[in-house]
Amino acid sequence: MATTADMRSGLIIKVDGSLYTVVDFGQNKTARAGAKVWAKLKGVDNNRTIELTWNSGETIHPVRVEKKPYQYLYKDDTGYSFMDTETFEQITVAETMIDAPKFLKDGQEVSVLINGETDQPMGVELPDKIVLLVTYSEPGMRGDTATRTLKPATVETGATVNVPLFVNEGELIRVNTKSGEYVERVKE
Repeated sequence: MATTADMRSGLIIKVDGSLYTVVDFGQNKTARAGAKVWAKLKGVDNNRTIELTWNSGETIHPVRVEKKPYQYLYKDDTGYSFMDTETFEQITVAETMIDAPKFLKDGQEVSVLINGETDQPMGVELPDKIVLLVTYSEPGMRGDTATRTLKPATVETGATVNVPLFVNEGELIRVNTKSGEYVERVKE
């Protein structure tokens, strides 16, 4: 069995029958009492965020999770469809299970988190950074680079990203999928 010493960010644990991802954790030590371990948890199968505290050395119940490569196919009324790149099996997941659905494009490779006990999908993670085509952007003023001024740009997935003034329509940009921010312009 695992204890609070095995706590780490990204670990998925079972608490009161629900699954939670450890977002942040730490220890509180006092001179008089034993150490306490606290964790901020985000629900995998629900939309709750909770904080829990355990005595140091208490038992926790981690869930075995497999990360498998899948390819995004399409979106319809039932949800988002993905195909296993090894077995070609297809699964459909709800939008709430995807960390950044606005950046999904056809044929994109993603990681699907599969519960090792039930073989059910628990979430979909996009790569940290992806390359997207700017489909619409107002033209920037030449030479206006003294300040870090940003303008909105629409990318091929339909999402809006704030980009520097020198980025124009038809260019490729790298976007951070976790924060939704512009990273750099990509040369072909």
